[in-house]
Amino acid sequence: MTTPNDLSDKALAVFAFAIYHQLESGDAVSGIVARDAAGHQADPEALKELSGLGLANVENGKINFTDAGQLLLGQLLDRLRNRW
Repeated sequence: MTTPNDLSDKALAVFAFAIYHQLESGDAVSGIVARDAAGHQADPEALKELSGLGLANVENGKINFTDAGQLLLGQLLDRLRNRW
């Protein structure tokens, strides 16, 4: 199982962006855009890394978290809230 320690900072940034949207909206996030209207863009190497680890699929400009990716996203959010 992949842990946060296995991920580059750029791959973690993708999860941080997803966590931001989940906290801001209050809704569970299963995917995010790879590039937003404000000019923010996920690093291509991070996307390749997440895809290679089976944590996300990138299609049509959207990053869709796999079941393993959604589990890791939830674990990171719990850790941020000081739960584990």
